[in-house]
Formats: sequence, structure tokens, C-alpha cells
Amino acid sequence: MKNFALIGAAGYIAPRHLKAIKETNNQLIAALDKFDSVGVMDSFFPKADFFVEFERFDRHIEKLKRGGTHLDYVSICTPNYLHDSHIRMALRRGADAICEKPLVLNPWNVDALKDIEKESGQKINTILQLRLHPSIIALKNKVAVENKAGKYDVDLTYITSRGRWYDISWKGDESKSGGIATNIGVHFYDMLSWIFGEVQENIVHVREKDKSAGYLEFKNARVRWFLSINEDDLPEDIKEKGQRTFRSITIDDQELEFSAGFTDLHTKSYEQILKGNGFGLKESEASIKIVHNIRNTSISTIGEKHPFIK
Repeated sequence: MKNFALIGAAGYIAPRHLKAIKETNNQLIAALDKFDSVGVMDSFFPKADFFVEFERFDRHIEKLKRGGTHLDYVSICTPNYLHDSHIRMALRRGADAICEKPLVLNPWNVDALKDIEKESGQKINTILQLRLHPSIIALKNKVAVENKAGKYDVDLTYITSRGRWYDISWKGDESKSGGIATNIGVHFYDMLSWIFGEVQENIVHVREKDKSAGYLEFKNARVRWFLSINEDDLPEDIKEKGQRTFRSITIDDQELEFSAGFTDLHTKSYEQILKGNGFGLKESEASIKIVHNIRNTSISTIGEKHPFIK
């Protein structure tokens, strides 16, 4: 049984990590969040110590270490801009890190973490759950077997409506979240690069606070993508059903069905990490470079535009 600490216990994604720790038969010994709405912990680890101040949390971890209790993993579910600092803290305490994506916001942060990982002897893991989704694995295998002479044509659309709270939260601050493409798109870019190879071209057509769109060319695919948190961008038939989310990926005009199979992907991720097969810095680099370039590339009229661009 391994000992875990969790940073960001009040966040939206934290219950998936709590569930994964529980379902892999490990224990949570301490948790941290500046917000104290963490009653969800009662469903998983009611006896875990909880802190709202980082300094007291850090001191507690040190006290446990000196008392002979080894901390094996620190799970990190904090805002994107804090990931780098919290990963470093975990490694300094002699623990491996399990961090939500994106691991960091900038490519040079990855380079610095490589040095710290080597110096500490600890491992940095991230959650790239789409790589464990059965439909995505099947697609990767299909692409490998087909060995297509030309490139696949891919259209990616992801619209997930958000309320007014979004702009007020850290997610609405690009310096903290990385913007729309980073916040809701990074796992899709990871999936695309994992399946279709290295990026050859990255063109941005739209980059607004509530939506972003562009064209990515990979070694084996041409991808038009559109991401939005604005409910006005939803297709009319989705609005009529009262749904607030629309997700579609087509490959050569064939819809990829992957709406199901998401419930246990964090637990599967933890299972692989505990076996030493987690996704680390190397696997994260491509998607971090993609979203960094999207944030810093000039808007262009060149390239194949996504049909959702109005």
C-alpha cells in the first residue's frame, strides 16, 4: 500500500484522483486546498489530514517523513500555473508526482523539470487519459496497420459551455490557465500527436477568450480544429435537446465514436503509474509545445478552416 498526498482537493477533477487512489488500494494521508469545501473526502478518505495553508501542509509532510512515514506520491489537481511549483515540492519531499494536464504551460518548464527529476531520482507522471481510451487505442492501431500513403483528414470540434463564473476564475486568466486551447484542448492535441506523429504546421485562425480554432498538420494527418466554451456555438439540434456539450472527431468523414468509456480512465492511469508505466515529461512535450505555439502564433488566413468558423 502506497501513501499519497493530494494538492487541490476542492477542485473539479479531485474526486477522480481520490477514487483512483482508493480503487488501487492505496491510502491518502494528507490533502491541501485553500478552499475548505472538501466534504467529498468523506466518501474516500475521511481520516486523511487536511490543510488550507501550504506552509502547514508542507510542515506536516516533513514531520511525517522524520517520523518514518514515507510519502510515495503527491497527486496535483491545482490550477495550471501552479503545477510546476507543486511538482517541484513533491520531488523535494522524495515523492513521485502525479499531475493533471498540462504538466506545465511552457516548453522550457519541461526542460527544467527534466533536470530536477534527474537530480531527485523521482518520477513525474501526468494524466493523458485519452491514450487509455479503448476507441482511441483502436484508432491508433488502425492507423498503424493501414500505413496510408497520404494523410488523413481530421475535423475536431469540442464545445463545452461555461457560465459567467469562468471569466472570474483562474481559468479565464490566460496567464494562469493558458487559455481555451490549453484548458480544454490539450488532451486532444496529445491524442492527435500520439496517433498521427510529429507536428509539421500549426496555424491559428481564431483566438478569442471563449473560442479558438486553427489548422494543425501532422506527419500523417491534416487537422482542422475548433474549441469553444460559448453555448451559442452549439449546433441547433444539440441546443434543442437541452445539451450543453458537443464533441465530434471525424477521420476522412467517418465519425469516431468515443462518448463512452471515460469513467475509469483515471483509475487506469493510476494502475499504469503504479506499475512504472505512467506517462511522463517525454510524452507531455508535444502537446505542451502545440498549445504554447497556439497562444503565441499570429492569427492567419492561411490553411484549411474548420466549418464551425463563422
